[in-house]
Amino acid sequence: MKKAGMIELNAVAIVAETRNFRSAARQLGMSASAVSHAISALESRLGVRLFNRTTRSVSLTEAGEGFLEKIAPALKEIESAVEGATEAAARPRGRLRINSSAGGVRGHLMPLLMEYRRRYPDVDIDVASDGRLVDIVAEGFDLGMRLLESVPQDMVAIPLTAQERFLVFGAPEYFERHGRPAVPADLLKHDCVRFRLPGGAIYRWEFERHGEEIRLDVPGRMTLQDMDLILEAAVAGAGLAYMTKRHAAAEIAAGRLQAVLEEWTPPFPGLCLYFSSRRHLPAAVRAFIDLVREMTRTP
Repeated sequence: MKKAGMIELNAVAIVAETRNFRSAARQLGMSASAVSHAISALESRLGVRLFNRTTRSVSLTEAGEGFLEKIAPALKEIESAVEGATEAAARPRGRLRINSSAGGVRGHLMPLLMEYRRRYPDVDIDVASDGRLVDIVAEGFDLGMRLLESVPQDMVAIPLTAQERFLVFGAPEYFERHGRPAVPADLLKHDCVRFRLPGGAIYRWEFERHGEEIRLDVPGRMTLQDMDLILEAAVAGAGLAYMTKRHAAAEIAAGRLQAVLEEWTPPFPGLCLYFSSRRHLPAAVRAFIDLVREMTRTP
Protein backbone atom coordinates (compact mmCIF):
# COMPACT_ATOMS: atom_id res chain seq x y z
CA MET A 1 0.00 0.00 0.00
CA LYS A 2 1.24 3.48 -0.86
CA LYS A 3 2.32 5.40 2.24
CA ALA A 4 0.45 8.50 3.33
CA GLY A 5 2.18 11.78 2.56
CA MET A 6 2.54 14.89 4.69
CA ILE A 7 0.03 16.80 2.55
CA GLU A 8 -2.67 14.19 3.20
CA LEU A 9 -1.94 13.97 6.93
CA ASN A 10 -1.90 17.75 7.32
CA ALA A 11 -5.14 17.94 5.37
CA VAL A 12 -6.81 15.54 7.81
CA ALA A 13 -5.63 17.55 10.82
CA ILE A 14 -6.62 20.96 9.45
CA VAL A 15 -10.01 19.84 8.07
CA ALA A 16 -10.75 18.28 11.47
CA GLU A 17 -9.82 21.56 13.16
CA THR A 18 -11.70 23.91 10.83
CA ARG A 19 -14.54 21.53 9.91
CA ASN A 20 -14.52 23.20 6.53
CA PHE A 21 -12.74 22.21 3.33
CA ARG A 22 -12.45 25.76 2.02
CA SER A 23 -10.93 27.09 5.24
CA ALA A 24 -8.51 24.17 5.34
CA ALA A 25 -7.58 24.77 1.72
CA ARG A 26 -6.66 28.39 2.44
CA GLN A 27 -4.35 27.33 5.28
CA LEU A 28 -2.73 24.66 3.13
CA GLY A 29 -2.37 26.88 0.07
CA MET A 30 -4.43 24.43 -2.00
CA SER A 31 -7.82 24.40 -3.70
CA ALA A 32 -10.78 22.93 -1.84
CA SER A 33 -11.13 20.24 -4.49
CA ALA A 34 -7.46 19.27 -4.09
CA VAL A 35 -7.91 18.92 -0.31
CA SER A 36 -11.03 16.82 -0.82
CA HIS A 37 -9.22 14.64 -3.35
CA ALA A 38 -6.21 14.15 -1.02
CA ILE A 39 -8.43 12.98 1.85
CA SER A 40 -10.54 10.76 -0.42
CA ALA A 41 -7.36 9.13 -1.78
CA LEU A 42 -6.12 8.50 1.78
CA GLU A 43 -9.47 7.00 2.80
CA SER A 44 -9.38 4.70 -0.24
CA ARG A 45 -5.92 3.42 0.66
CA LEU A 46 -6.83 2.99 4.34
CA GLY A 47 -10.15 1.37 3.49
CA VAL A 48 -11.98 3.48 6.05
CA ARG A 49 -13.97 6.72 6.04
CA LEU A 50 -12.34 9.48 8.13
CA PHE A 51 -14.96 12.23 7.67
CA ASN A 52 -18.70 12.46 7.42
CA ARG A 53 -19.50 15.04 4.77
CA THR A 54 -22.71 16.84 3.88
CA THR A 55 -23.28 20.02 1.90
CA ARG A 56 -23.48 21.91 5.22
CA SER A 57 -20.99 20.23 7.57
CA VAL A 58 -17.86 18.11 7.96
CA SER A 59 -17.11 15.97 11.01
CA LEU A 60 -14.74 13.17 11.96
CA THR A 61 -16.00 9.63 12.05
CA GLU A 62 -15.11 7.43 14.98
CA ALA A 63 -12.33 5.91 12.90
CA GLY A 64 -11.20 9.40 11.91
CA GLU A 65 -11.00 10.48 15.55
CA GLY A 66 -8.84 7.47 16.39
CA PHE A 67 -6.62 8.10 13.35
CA LEU A 68 -6.16 11.80 14.20
CA GLU A 69 -5.39 10.97 17.84
CA LYS A 70 -2.48 8.81 16.68
CA ILE A 71 -1.02 11.16 14.03
CA ALA A 72 -1.47 14.48 15.87
CA PRO A 73 1.58 14.10 18.21
CA ALA A 74 3.80 13.18 15.26
CA LEU A 75 2.59 16.16 13.25
CA LYS A 76 3.34 18.49 16.18
CA GLU A 77 6.87 17.04 16.47
CA ILE A 78 7.46 17.59 12.76
CA GLU A 79 6.13 21.14 12.97
CA SER A 80 8.41 21.83 15.93
CA ALA A 81 11.42 20.42 14.06
CA VAL A 82 10.68 22.61 11.03
CA GLU A 83 10.32 25.71 13.21
CA GLY A 84 13.59 24.88 14.98
CA ALA A 85 15.44 24.46 11.71
CA THR A 86 14.01 27.72 10.41
CA GLU A 87 15.03 29.55 13.58
CA ALA A 88 18.55 28.07 13.38
CA ALA A 89 18.83 29.31 9.81
CA ALA A 90 17.84 32.81 10.87
CA ARG A 91 19.68 33.37 14.18
CA PRO A 92 23.40 32.63 14.71
CA ARG A 93 23.85 30.09 17.47
CA GLY A 94 25.52 26.75 18.13
CA ARG A 95 29.19 26.23 17.26
CA LEU A 96 31.48 27.71 14.61
CA ARG A 97 34.57 25.61 13.75
CA ILE A 98 37.49 27.17 11.87
CA ASN A 99 40.79 25.66 10.74
CA SER A 100 43.76 28.01 10.34
CA SER A 101 47.48 28.33 10.79
CA ALA A 102 48.69 29.74 14.12
CA GLY A 103 50.21 32.75 12.35
CA GLY A 104 46.97 33.41 10.55
CA VAL A 105 45.06 33.46 13.83
CA ARG A 106 47.47 35.89 15.45
CA GLY A 107 47.84 38.20 12.48
CA HIS A 108 44.36 38.32 11.00
CA LEU A 109 41.76 36.03 12.52
CA MET A 110 41.76 37.14 16.17
CA PRO A 111 40.31 40.65 15.58
CA LEU A 112 37.51 39.05 13.55
CA LEU A 113 36.86 36.44 16.23
CA MET A 114 36.64 39.02 19.00
CA GLU A 115 34.15 41.17 17.09
CA TYR A 116 32.13 38.08 16.14
CA ARG A 117 32.08 36.97 19.78
CA ARG A 118 30.81 40.40 20.82
CA ARG A 119 28.00 40.39 18.26
CA TYR A 120 26.89 36.76 18.55
CA PRO A 121 27.16 35.54 22.16
CA ASP A 122 25.09 32.42 21.42
CA VAL A 123 27.82 30.97 19.18
CA ASP A 124 30.71 28.94 20.59
CA ILE A 125 33.91 29.48 18.58
CA ASP A 126 36.28 26.52 18.05
CA VAL A 127 39.52 27.25 16.18
CA ALA A 128 42.13 24.60 15.30
CA SER A 129 45.52 26.17 14.56
CA ASP A 130 47.95 23.24 14.55
CA GLY A 131 49.28 24.08 11.10
CA ARG A 132 48.00 21.00 9.29
CA LEU A 133 46.42 21.58 5.89
CA VAL A 134 43.25 19.51 6.23
CA ASP A 135 40.09 18.70 4.32
CA ILE A 136 37.76 21.02 6.23
CA VAL A 137 34.62 19.15 5.12
CA ALA A 138 35.93 15.70 6.05
CA GLU A 139 37.14 16.91 9.46
CA GLY A 140 33.97 18.82 10.35
CA PHE A 141 35.12 22.43 10.02
CA ASP A 142 32.78 25.15 8.80
CA LEU A 143 35.53 27.42 7.47
CA GLY A 144 39.23 27.43 6.74
CA MET A 145 41.83 30.19 6.46
CA ARG A 146 44.92 29.64 4.30
CA LEU A 147 46.97 31.15 1.51
CA LEU A 148 44.82 31.20 -1.62
CA GLU A 149 47.25 28.93 -3.49
CA SER A 150 46.60 26.20 -0.87
CA VAL A 151 42.80 26.26 -1.16
CA PRO A 152 41.17 23.41 -3.17
CA GLN A 153 39.56 24.60 -6.40
CA ASP A 154 36.10 23.37 -5.43
CA MET A 155 35.96 25.73 -2.45
CA VAL A 156 34.50 29.25 -2.29
CA ALA A 157 37.29 31.67 -1.27
CA ILE A 158 37.05 35.21 0.12
CA PRO A 159 40.29 37.28 0.13
CA LEU A 160 41.40 38.46 3.57
CA THR A 161 44.69 40.18 2.80
CA ALA A 162 46.50 41.83 -0.06
CA GLN A 163 49.27 39.99 -1.89
CA GLU A 164 51.92 38.31 0.23
CA ARG A 165 55.62 38.00 -0.47
CA PHE A 166 58.25 35.70 0.98
CA LEU A 167 61.75 37.14 1.32
CA VAL A 168 65.11 36.06 2.66
CA PHE A 169 66.09 38.13 5.70
CA GLY A 170 69.22 38.53 7.74
CA ALA A 171 70.56 40.78 10.48
CA PRO A 172 73.01 43.51 9.39
CA GLU A 173 75.67 41.91 11.61
CA TYR A 174 75.21 38.59 9.83
CA PHE A 175 75.77 40.17 6.40
CA GLU A 176 78.86 41.98 7.69
CA ARG A 177 80.40 38.66 8.71
CA HIS A 178 79.22 36.40 5.88
CA GLY A 179 78.33 38.64 2.93
CA ARG A 180 75.11 38.71 0.92
CA PRO A 181 73.86 35.96 -1.38
CA ALA A 182 73.46 37.17 -4.98
CA VAL A 183 71.54 34.17 -6.34
CA PRO A 184 69.58 31.39 -4.58
CA ALA A 185 72.43 28.89 -5.05
CA ASP A 186 74.63 31.08 -2.82
CA LEU A 187 72.40 30.11 0.12
CA LEU A 188 74.04 26.69 0.11
CA LYS A 189 77.13 28.41 1.53
CA HIS A 190 75.22 30.24 4.26
CA ASP A 191 73.85 29.34 7.68
CA CYS A 192 70.03 29.34 7.45
CA VAL A 193 67.34 29.00 10.08
CA ARG A 194 65.20 26.17 8.74
CA PHE A 195 61.47 25.64 9.25
CA ARG A 196 60.01 22.28 10.21
CA LEU A 197 56.51 21.67 8.83
CA PRO A 198 53.78 20.21 11.10
CA GLY A 199 54.21 16.79 9.47
CA GLY A 200 57.93 16.77 10.25
CA ALA A 201 59.39 17.60 6.84
CA ILE A 202 61.78 20.51 6.42
CA TYR A 203 60.37 23.32 4.29
CA ARG A 204 62.29 23.95 1.08
CA TRP A 205 62.76 27.62 0.23
CA GLU A 206 61.08 28.63 -3.05
CA PHE A 207 62.35 31.09 -5.67
CA GLU A 208 61.24 32.18 -9.12
CA ARG A 209 62.54 34.54 -11.80
CA HIS A 210 61.82 34.79 -15.53
CA GLY A 211 59.96 31.48 -15.45
CA GLU A 212 62.77 29.65 -13.64
CA GLU A 213 61.63 27.99 -10.42
CA ILE A 214 64.01 26.80 -7.70
CA ARG A 215 63.34 24.94 -4.44
CA LEU A 216 66.25 24.64 -2.04
CA ASP A 217 66.81 22.43 0.97
CA VAL A 218 68.98 25.05 2.62
CA PRO A 219 71.70 24.17 5.16
CA GLY A 220 71.49 25.39 8.71
CA ARG A 221 72.47 24.55 12.25
CA MET A 222 69.11 25.60 13.67
CA THR A 223 65.68 24.16 12.80
CA LEU A 224 62.53 25.58 14.37
CA GLN A 225 58.79 25.00 14.06
CA ASP A 226 57.47 28.46 14.88
CA MET A 227 57.80 31.54 12.68
CA ASP A 228 58.06 33.89 15.64
CA LEU A 229 61.05 31.92 16.92
CA ILE A 230 62.61 31.95 13.46
CA LEU A 231 62.16 35.72 13.33
CA GLU A 232 63.76 36.06 16.76
CA ALA A 233 66.70 33.87 15.74
CA ALA A 234 67.30 35.87 12.55
CA VAL A 235 67.30 39.17 14.47
CA ALA A 236 69.84 37.66 16.88
CA GLY A 237 72.12 36.83 13.95
CA ALA A 238 71.70 33.04 14.05
CA GLY A 239 71.33 32.88 10.26
CA LEU A 240 69.17 33.79 7.30
CA ALA A 241 65.40 33.35 7.52
CA TYR A 242 62.70 32.85 4.88
CA MET A 243 59.31 34.34 5.75
CA THR A 244 56.69 36.82 4.59
CA LYS A 245 57.54 40.48 4.40
CA ARG A 246 54.47 41.19 6.53
CA HIS A 247 55.72 38.94 9.33
CA ALA A 248 59.09 40.71 9.42
CA ALA A 249 57.77 44.26 8.79
CA ALA A 250 58.44 45.63 12.29
CA GLU A 251 62.03 44.33 12.34
CA ILE A 252 62.68 45.73 8.86
CA ALA A 253 61.35 49.15 9.89
CA ALA A 254 63.57 49.10 12.98
CA GLY A 255 66.65 48.23 10.90
CA ARG A 256 67.20 44.90 12.67
CA LEU A 257 66.61 42.85 9.49
CA GLN A 258 67.46 43.40 5.82
CA ALA A 259 66.09 41.58 2.77
CA VAL A 260 68.10 39.93 -0.02
CA LEU A 261 67.25 38.09 -3.27
CA GLU A 262 64.17 40.26 -3.72
CA GLU A 263 64.18 39.80 -7.50
CA TRP A 264 63.79 36.05 -6.91
CA THR A 265 60.64 36.24 -4.76
CA PRO A 266 57.64 37.65 -6.63
CA PRO A 267 54.38 38.40 -4.75
CA PHE A 268 51.51 35.92 -4.67
CA PRO A 269 47.84 35.97 -3.52
CA GLY A 270 47.49 36.33 0.23
CA LEU A 271 45.30 34.76 2.90
CA CYS A 272 41.67 33.93 2.27
CA LEU A 273 38.69 32.52 4.14
CA TYR A 274 37.17 29.51 2.38
CA PHE A 275 34.19 27.19 2.71
CA SER A 276 32.49 24.42 0.78
CA SER A 277 29.30 25.98 -0.61
CA ARG A 278 27.19 29.12 -0.73
CA ARG A 279 23.91 27.16 -0.41
CA HIS A 280 22.04 26.71 2.87
CA LEU A 281 24.85 27.97 5.06
CA PRO A 282 24.11 27.84 8.81
CA ALA A 283 23.36 31.25 10.26
CA ALA A 284 26.54 31.20 12.36
CA VAL A 285 28.67 30.62 9.27
CA ARG A 286 26.85 33.19 7.15
CA ALA A 287 27.22 35.79 9.92
CA PHE A 288 30.99 35.23 10.10
CA ILE A 289 31.35 35.51 6.31
CA ASP A 290 29.35 38.75 6.35
CA LEU A 291 31.57 40.08 9.15
CA VAL A 292 34.72 39.24 7.17
CA ARG A 293 33.38 41.14 4.16
CA GLU A 294 32.45 44.08 6.39
CA MET A 295 35.80 44.31 8.20
CA THR A 296 38.05 43.57 5.21
CA ARG A 297 35.88 45.32 2.60
CA THR A 298 35.94 42.33 0.25
CA PRO A 299 33.21 41.97 -2.41
